[in-house]
Amino acid sequence: MRAEPIAGRYERVEEIGSGGMGQVWRGYDSVLDREVAIKLIHPDAVHTPKQAEELTKRFRREARVTARIQHHGVPQVYDAVLDRSYDRLYLVMEFVRGTTLRAFIDPQQPLPVTWAAAIAAQICTVLSHAHAVPVVHRDLKPDNVLVTEDGAIKLLDFGIAAILRTDVTRLTSPSRMLGTDHYMPPEQIRNAQITPQSDLYALGCVLHEILAGQRVFAGSSDFELWRQHVTEPPPPLRTLRPDVPAAIEELVLELLAKAPEDRPAEAYDVYERLLPFLPLPGSAPPVTVPPFSTVPDPTLVYRRPNAPRRRPEPAPVVPAPRSDSAADPAAILRTGVRDAIKAAVSQSDELLDDERFAQAAEVLEQVIGPASAALGAESPRVLGLRSRRAAILVIGGDFRRALPEFDALAAAYARTAGPTSGDALECLRQAAHCRAELGQATTALRQFRQVLTHVRAASGDASPTALDLRFNIGMLLLSEGKAAEAADELQPLHDDLCVVYGPEHELTLEVADLLARLRLAAGE
Repeated sequence: MRAEPIAGRYERVEEIGSGGMGQVWRGYDSVLDREVAIKLIHPDAVHTPKQAEELTKRFRREARVTARIQHHGVPQVYDAVLDRSYDRLYLVMEFVRGTTLRAFIDPQQPLPVTWAAAIAAQICTVLSHAHAVPVVHRDLKPDNVLVTEDGAIKLLDFGIAAILRTDVTRLTSPSRMLGTDHYMPPEQIRNAQITPQSDLYALGCVLHEILAGQRVFAGSSDFELWRQHVTEPPPPLRTLRPDVPAAIEELVLELLAKAPEDRPAEAYDVYERLLPFLPLPGSAPPVTVPPFSTVPDPTLVYRRPNAPRRRPEPAPVVPAPRSDSAADPAAILRTGVRDAIKAAVSQSDELLDDERFAQAAEVLEQVIGPASAALGAESPRVLGLRSRRAAILVIGGDFRRALPEFDALAAAYARTAGPTSGDALECLRQAAHCRAELGQATTALRQFRQVLTHVRAASGDASPTALDLRFNIGMLLLSEGKAAEAADELQPLHDDLCVVYGPEHELTLEVADLLARLRLAAGE
């Protein structure tokens, strides 16, 4: 049974993280049909109406302030929901796919200096925009930094610490676990004023850790760790890693100064001191060795600023698994896969009725994997599910994701049913349609004509499918500026449409209008 939507709108799909603050869910906004991140926050217990009122005000204030940070390095805040019992807070935010900075930290293989500088410089860029609002993060740590596929930094959980008041450290409560002690500045431990310099101290802790592969301090208890942050000098980086430039070591030591006024004045100053260690635009990628070959390259945004979207990698061809002759496919279906397919199709139909195309496609995607494992990757049932999902992507206008799937489906149907089978030709036709929408007119024309040849041979020149294909071809010729060829295609099409549908049919009139425009342009 699906959980009740939050605020009647946001549906939780799967839990993707949890911690002291609560759970993080990947979900969907049912109104706008888009993925969202839903953060469920558990504040301290609310016992009185006055506490509930204060919590409500603080929650909304912090959510609104966070929403004012207009920078691509901060996930957008879409909504803030406080439930009626005042013990659950929901922040609905942009869903970001990325690799947590924690995955970059390896004591045996610290990050290259250029990578560390690129990460820190991007964090500085985000902090400079936040501090100008002003918003202080209060909980900067590797777990709150995501590196996206293109190497861009996303800084998570702005405002969460303020909502939960994690800056209030109760030294008299040793059982209180903050979970961020390794990155906490002395003033936060002392419950003094939190300022932008507090974030810079945490940045120094992060930069030290990604360069040295270990934290600045490693106290065996909370109190010991707090004491080290407040009184003990940090170890110079070059004593742990001699190849770190002296200027970087000096910067980290300044960031880790005990007194806020002894740290750099602002994030922009830190960014400028990191500039000499950043790669220049157009420079070659650094040589990477494992484990860095498996994580995004944070220097990419400096080497190729404002680069176009990456070309999609061709989908690998997955061979159909060998079937066990002793296995009974019908029995496999009865073990749950059949019911899962039926439920997924039914749910996707409901979502389609609400025009929630992205979520309808995902519901089918989730069942395709188990169905492939049980029935075979190229079984008719699985190929049907994949075709249905790809068609939904087209209806939703997501031609870029639909195209590789229709290409793969056309090849699969050609193998299993023959290259001129109805399913193979329909998938080829849909692939051509996607290419036409994406501006790949030449290839789309070739594919449309390839399909038309087989359709003509099977059902003639005036079948509904043939007429539609001929119209597509004429329109593509027009888009490529081939007016004469377009007219040669559209004039006989118009004649056939008059016979099949009549002169007043919508498509007949549209083709007639196109021909009139072509004659006008030709001066006839």
